Amino acid sequence: MTVFNAFLKVLNKSKSVIIVYTVILIIFAGFNMQTNEQSTSFIATKPDILIINNNKEEGITKNLITYIKENSNIIDVKNSEEAINDALFYRDVNYIIYIPKNYREDFLDGKKPEIEVKSTGDYQASFAEMLLSRYLNIANTYLDDIKDEKELIDKINEVLSKEAKIEITSKLDTNGLEKATFYYNFANYSILAGCVYVICLILSTFKEEKISKRTIISSMNYKKYNRQLLISNILLAVILWFLYVVLSFILVGNIMFTIHGLIYIINSFIFTMCSVTIAFLIGNIVRNKEAINGIVNVIALGSSFLCGSFVPIEYLPKFVVKIAHILPSYYYINNNEKVASLEIFNMKTLTPILINIGIVLIFTFLFIIITNFVSKKQRKVA
Repeated sequence: MTVFNAFLKVLNKSKSVIIVYTVILIIFAGFNMQTNEQSTSFIATKPDILIINNNKEEGITKNLITYIKENSNIIDVKNSEEAINDALFYRDVNYIIYIPKNYREDFLDGKKPEIEVKSTGDYQASFAEMLLSRYLNIANTYLDDIKDEKELIDKINEVLSKEAKIEITSKLDTNGLEKATFYYNFANYSILAGCVYVICLILSTFKEEKISKRTIISSMNYKKYNRQLLISNILLAVILWFLYVVLSFILVGNIMFTIHGLIYIINSFIFTMCSVTIAFLIGNIVRNKEAINGIVNVIALGSSFLCGSFVPIEYLPKFVVKIAHILPSYYYINNNEKVASLEIFNMKTLTPILINIGIVLIFTFLFIIITNFVSKKQRKVA
């Protein structure tokens, strides 16, 4: 109890730091909630297409142009190659279709005339290419059986008029899951920074010469001493974690009452325990209180940037992701991302998440072992 009482006295002086990191989490999480308050429904956008027609606009040629016009925005550009290339370069058009001379006659004769195209290569250009390919594939398919042009055009239009029925089978609240994932990913920084800063500050106080000497000459075993300090730190971390979980219910909403929310909470608790052991190890190595700010920046900010807390992991360079694998934050954040895509909960789907949790627990026990070793060495030196 002596160690615990001393711990509480020092903690009382450090409460402002916990408040600061909590406020940071609320501000960034709240900002993200606002930016995500928008519809996630899909709306197809029409590509901007330029048609250069060197054939008479009649028959199958006219029908092709009409189909393209109905499904895109037709752009007019000065009929010069320089103006056309400039329009493509500056993204005034996404796709250019060159209909060759005698296209209609050659097509009906089965010569399969080639339509040349130019493209920006973006997603709208891909959509334009899909439109053109769809029409030509249908036309070529029926050309072998239908020789009459009017009958062929009617058949093409009949097929094109049929739209596939799309049914959304996923029942996931994607908007809520995105909010929860962002919140708990960002909590990586708040939990780690809060634990490292406060615990290191507390332990540095215990490492002061007068207190340290009293501890060494006391009858208390160093393992018991470390255990009491570790339990005190865990209590602090649990309070911090519980505060962040309560905030998640307020900021994220109903998704936290689902099984997804439960997994987010369990995952964050395991990571919080790991953060305590990281802080406990650093606190046993570092004695200088002035160095703590720098350590927080290196550990909390560094791991948050490397592991995808601030920037989604898919946007990070491959070599950065490889480095991130040596940090527990990577497995914690990776779990959050996996939870967001879970629809079915069984042993097969939960196994990757359990593996990541197991890796974080291995890190936790490893830090405890290293801390005991360092503490023992320090006592012998003292």
